[in-house]
Amino acid sequence: MTKRTGEKLGWTLGWIGGFIWVGVIAVIFLCRGEWGRGLTGLGLTGAAVGVILFFAPWRFPSTAYWRLMLPSYGLFVMSVVWVIWVFDGFTSGELRWWYLVWGLPMFSPLITIGWRRWETEATAKQDPDATTHQKPTIKNEGP
Repeated sequence: MTKRTGEKLGWTLGWIGGFIWVGVIAVIFLCRGEWGRGLTGLGLTGAAVGVILFFAPWRFPSTAYWRLMLPSYGLFVMSVVWVIWVFDGFTSGELRWWYLVWGLPMFSPLITIGWRRWETEATAKQDPDATTHQKPTIKNEGP
């Protein structure tokens, strides 16, 4: 079996990269002396890193990716709610509810790769004919 280092780095750093903005905003609030908002943001960032590392697909190779992505997506939604709260989103009059529609495409991996599994991907890389869960057909190529 291969190490699949690139895939592991892609999963880990990709998800962590999706949460960097929460940590940056939290540090800005801490520097401004707004401890509640800053510490809440740092807590969300820490929880996200923990969830990303815990629900890594190589730790649960037989689990579908969509199940492993749900906790991270849940924290991401919580982060969006947090940032709306800390910037007085809807009450300030500058944020409209339909602005959130722009975030829907980020959920597309649930559909596009959600049914894959870590173990299935490893098998597919070793044997290209093993991408389906069917028995291989035997071709009769001669007498």
